[in-house]
This record gives sequence, C-alpha cells and structure tokens, in this order.
Amino acid sequence: MKVILQENVEGLGYLGDVLTVAKGYARNYLLPRKKAVVAEERQVKLLQHIKRQIDQKAKKELEFLGESGKNLSKVSLTFEVQTGKDDKLFGSVTSKDVAERLAAQGMEVDRRKIHMPQPLKELGTFSVAIKLHRDVVPKISVTLVKKAGEEATPEGEIAKDQADEAVAE
Repeated sequence: MKVILQENVEGLGYLGDVLTVAKGYARNYLLPRKKAVVAEERQVKLLQHIKRQIDQKAKKELEFLGESGKNLSKVSLTFEVQTGKDDKLFGSVTSKDVAERLAAQGMEVDRRKIHMPQPLKELGTFSVAIKLHRDVVPKISVTLVKKAGEEATPEGEIAKDQADEAVAE
C-alpha cells in the first residue's frame, strides 16, 4: 500500500516521503495515528504543490538574506574601550555588544547568530562571522581602540595625586 508520511517515522522515513508499506502496517498503525495518509493521486499532487511553495519561499528568503549579508559585510565597528596597565581591557566586548552596536546602525541581528569563539579582550582588529543562514555567513570588522585621552598612569603618580588632594583640603 502506498502512503505519504505526515511526520517523521523512525526507521521508516521522513515527512513528505511516498512509501510502499504493508497493508496491515498502514491500516493498523500509520493511518489511525495520523502518521500517514493513503497516497491517492490527489494527495500526491497536493504534496508536490506544497513542496514547490516551500522551495519558492526558501529561495526568496535566501535571496533576501544574501542581500542582507552583502550589506553586513561592508560594516566596520569601532569600540572605544578602557584599558589598564599593558593595554589590558577592563571587561570585554561580547556578541551582545556587537548586536547592540549593529542595532544602533539600523541592522537588527540576533546576538546568537554572531559567532565569536570568545569575547574580545585585547586591542586590535578582528573579523567576526554572522551566521544568517547556513549558506550566508558575512564577516564584519570589529576594531578595539583605547578611549581618547586615556593614558595608563603608574601607581606612583596616583599616590602623588592623592597626596596633593589631601594637602589642598
């Protein structure tokens, strides 16, 4: 008996598969549990129509994501970060920070789609991948620079400044 699966059935097939199974298996298990329908000509044509619609929708979505990917690959983000001794960052730049900066530029990207092996913890330029689709993975440039006017002060100068403040009072 020919049937069309309505859901994935372990050991048998996947949603939309047209299979030939034993009559008893179809009548006693697949059909009563609505895991399959009889593969009549009308049902087969309906399945083909639905598959065509799904393929067209997927193609349009992929084209849209491709355009978005091209726009994203042109983006370059610069973060001014506080640094301490030996240019070590206070904190780090995470995928959440990148997503917020992209949103500020009008590009909404889910932070879970931004792939960073680890948060950025040092100065420099990094390439960060954004996985929009399995076939669309643009990379953006993220640069970390020192905050303007920030100089690392040796501990001796800090103590001297505190002593000067105490004398002034």
